[in-house]
Amino acid sequence: MKLEASCHCGAVRFSCDSVAPYPFMYCYCSICRKTAGAGGFSINLHADADSLVVEGEESINVYRPYMDHPKRDERSPGERRFCKHCGSMMWAFDPRWPALIHPFASVIDSPLPEPPERYHILLDSKPGWVPVPAGDGECRFDHYPDCSLLDWHRRHGLAEE
Repeated sequence: MKLEASCHCGAVRFSCDSVAPYPFMYCYCSICRKTAGAGGFSINLHADADSLVVEGEESINVYRPYMDHPKRDERSPGERRFCKHCGSMMWAFDPRWPALIHPFASVIDSPLPEPPERYHILLDSKPGWVPVPAGDGECRFDHYPDCSLLDWHRRHGLAEE
């Protein structure tokens, strides 16, 4: 699926291809929550880095988050790209997995498919004020689950490979 995205002010637009476009994994870690998660979480998608086309690249800044929050001594090799004008988080990239980027679902302008279930991950980092939905199709994990974004899509027969 072709994903089209833009920041809030319109200075940055990008597109990329995703074989796993369902926004099912809600991350409550301090990095996602503090950089892009006004609801206490963020949703990252899976996309092919080679397909990334960016307009307005001069308006992008890079943030390398701390892995040991709140101590803040150890930086991640991963990068979060954001618009330097409006602050919209655009995508995450980690050089350890150079074939992938992880666009933030919040900036995707293309209609995204509704997932048949949702994963709520890294709940051990969630602050008390953040509610987590309960019920059928709401799966909870204190840490990372044993499946990747692509694995989840394959298990549900939803990967567009």
